[in-house]
Amino acid sequence: MSFLDKVTKGLQKTRDALFGKVAAVFQPGRQLTDEDYAALEGALLRADVGPTTTNRILTGVKTRLSDSGFSGDPLEAMRAEVESLLRSGGRGMAEGTVSSPRVPRAIPRPHITLVVGVNGTGKTTTIAKLANRYKQAGESVLLVACDTFRAAAADQLEIWAERAGVEMVKQKPGADPAAVAFDGMARAKSRDVDRAIVDTAGRLHVKSNLMAELEKIRRVIERAVPGAPHETLLVLDATVGQNGLAQAREFDRALKLSGLALTKLDGTAKGGIVLAVADSLKIPIRWIGVGEGLDDLIPFDPGEFAAGLIRAEG
Repeated sequence: MSFLDKVTKGLQKTRDALFGKVAAVFQPGRQLTDEDYAALEGALLRADVGPTTTNRILTGVKTRLSDSGFSGDPLEAMRAEVESLLRSGGRGMAEGTVSSPRVPRAIPRPHITLVVGVNGTGKTTTIAKLANRYKQAGESVLLVACDTFRAAAADQLEIWAERAGVEMVKQKPGADPAAVAFDGMARAKSRDVDRAIVDTAGRLHVKSNLMAELEKIRRVIERAVPGAPHETLLVLDATVGQNGLAQAREFDRALKLSGLALTKLDGTAKGGIVLAVADSLKIPIRWIGVGEGLDDLIPFDPGEFAAGLIRAEG
């Protein structure tokens, strides 16, 4: 299945929420009325695009349709506007490295990714999917289990590591997470691995002591591997919709995120949150999760996402 097919299938619930009640708006040859735009506004809000981003999209659609140089229909105008918003939304969103799973040669080895997020976002499975993708691309991967609070966390990660065929560093439950991070960096350097992915305990973004612990882990990584972490990835659960924006802002304030992974898009009608995230946070979306399989975490591509979301059914 191609990436576009995966995106299209994964966004089915969101697409139904967007267009299930407004399909008539996109009939070929139709000139959009004020009532049509009101219907589209309601559809975008139901998909959790948010009022500010919804207004930006609809204003852009109106501008395109009134432009004599634009020959497309309303559906094409909507798709073009969504793609434009996604490409311009995040800092570095449209860079070529966003959709490439390989480590660019200019980046030092080991390449360190610090993965953070609140409980229940799918952080551990996202790490497993990343490890599997990099391993399949021919890279050596090391997982570092810095979630020492949940007794089963390291065991769960170890199961995924075995499935993906990669190494893992862990310590006993209750160990200092920063000490585990230090050991992980030492192992990554001594084994000369291509990538090390650091798991952290899920934590509420409003708990200042837990956020301070993340900052400590980050400092340890920086001291052990100059310039690291090269990627600080926040895993967001798409099913929480607009609530994810507050999470991302707090994690970004503490850690200066370099990217986002949006999970569970296939299980929600709120996939419009992707548009709100791109428009509001200016943090690049790196990955989207559209299923439970190891190959169901795919690189985010603005054009493919817009094509999968804004399309005629039938």
